[in-house]
Amino acid sequence: MPGISVLLCVHNPDKKELYQAVCSVIAQTFKDWEMILYDDGSDEAYEAFIYEISCLDTRIRYVRNPVHHSLAYGLNQSLKMAAGEYAARMDADDVSTPERFHKQLAFLESHRQYLWVGSNVALINSQGEIWGERRYPMTPESRDFLKYSPYAHPAVMFRRKELLEFGGYFKGESACRGEDYELFMRLHGAGARGFNLQEILLHYRETKKSYGRRKLRFQLQEAGIRFTGFRRMGIVTPKVFVYVIKPVVVWMVPKKMKLAIHKRLGANAGIGMGD
Repeated sequence: MPGISVLLCVHNPDKKELYQAVCSVIAQTFKDWEMILYDDGSDEAYEAFIYEISCLDTRIRYVRNPVHHSLAYGLNQSLKMAAGEYAARMDADDVSTPERFHKQLAFLESHRQYLWVGSNVALINSQGEIWGERRYPMTPESRDFLKYSPYAHPAVMFRRKELLEFGGYFKGESACRGEDYELFMRLHGAGARGFNLQEILLHYRETKKSYGRRKLRFQLQEAGIRFTGFRRMGIVTPKVFVYVIKPVVVWMVPKKMKLAIHKRLGANAGIGMGD
């Protein structure tokens, strides 16, 4: 049984970026892992190279669902298939540092009070060059969720069985683009806690296209997720309402202005819901 199961769910991924993501797992100093490379209904044009990349290492298990659902659906399926005691998240366009798994596993093994552990991240552009970083609070509490999720989802490692006991990722359509934010708020509301190692263990790809305008219905979904999550954590007050409607306000801000704001804040405005 592997120590860590890597959950990498993809849908029409960029070939070069996926290759780099998978190679960063293969290059880990911790070797006792398996990867569930879950193809969530990618178009036929992508199917062959996703399978080809799965052949890079015998520890990679390729799974294809012919029908596209959502990241949350794919992650739940992957959690059920996984055999590792721990489940590490990865996205198809990010890169883990070589010692990420080693350091996160060591932390969880010596700190049983935490259900998951994340880290700070470096921000990289489309060429893979570092242009900034994002830091997260060491031990996030309820009010840290007001502006954005205080965890970088692709940089997190969970205790797999405990995560399943909490129901895994939300199965409804209302969180189809905010599975991470919903999950972390639900876990906090139930009394579970996470920790962020104060070092960079993941290179998170954030480019100009990352600031494109999302559909209004997704922003409205996020507003609903925020309200439900804040209520679970007992922090709903009239003053908090401005954070509930934040996604809709952000939707109205032009793309260039969003990018300028993030750069001016030194790239420390936080990764939003669904990243």
